[in-house]
Amino acid sequence: MRIALLIFPGVQMLDAVGPLEVFSEAARQAGKPDAYQLELVAPQAGPVQASNGMALIASAAMDAVDGGIDTLLVAGSPHIDALDDQAALLEWLRTQAGQVRRLGSVCSGAFLLARAGLLDGKHVTTHWNSSAKLARKHPKVHVEADQIYVRDGTLYTSAGVSAGMDLALALVEEDLGRETALNTARELVMFLKRPGGQSQFSAHLAAQSSERSAIREVQEWVLASLAEPMSVDDMAARAGMSTRNFSRLFKQDTGMTPADFVEGARIDAARRLLEDTANPLKRVAAWSGFGNPNGLRRAFQRRLGVTPGDYRMRFQKTVN
Repeated sequence: MRIALLIFPGVQMLDAVGPLEVFSEAARQAGKPDAYQLELVAPQAGPVQASNGMALIASAAMDAVDGGIDTLLVAGSPHIDALDDQAALLEWLRTQAGQVRRLGSVCSGAFLLARAGLLDGKHVTTHWNSSAKLARKHPKVHVEADQIYVRDGTLYTSAGVSAGMDLALALVEEDLGRETALNTARELVMFLKRPGGQSQFSAHLAAQSSERSAIREVQEWVLASLAEPMSVDDMAARAGMSTRNFSRLFKQDTGMTPADFVEGARIDAARRLLEDTANPLKRVAAWSGFGNPNGLRRAFQRRLGVTPGDYRMRFQKTVN
């Protein structure tokens, strides 16, 4: 399988080398050194300076690629907006999208795919600090802000930087089987699937990314009042807005609904209590705002795919 990764000046280096290392190691673990043909593609062949000042070597220029790519991944960059007007690059992506078996992005590489019109109507993710921006700039795209990676048909997108390795490992599992993926994860000291769910950022970080002061103030109130009953109407009233307008602006600004933010914040609080204390589940549920252990359990199963008890067993620190 020919795996091509698109890079460009200012690329985030780990967005590129992380996934490629996973594919390379997987081929070794499978005993099939030719399982993957890996290459870096760029607007021009040769050295490409990454955002950290180091250079990657692109083996081919975009216009020299003659088809035959199985999987095309687009890396991200702290300076991804500078590529918005690169018409040739965007047109190349559109052409390749109609030819490759799988198309994907790492981190902010999703912005290039969105700018090319390839994400409209699709469920995607990106770096937590850019999810609201992606949703705002491309309203036809369904941004799932709290996912490590998302598959929508033959489209694959991952969260920030190291999450590209999680995505690559998922592709390896599709291609070469679970055993090879597991052996690769062990060798690279990775999780095959990150335990504790797919959350890529905390509610406290989400609150910092909001651009409207009224929304930030409501988020800060939520974080300080998790044990109290709260509704979207309560949140809207604190922001001095109608419920409808508040819900619309909140989703526009943060990429999530008010209810999703509240539940995520409560799960964050419950996680800390489970990790740092020996408090019984009844008390953890009350302090984090779930009311009772059943509500806590349902939220953990829905969001994280594990029970609170399982989460505590995996992550609890030594409690005196």
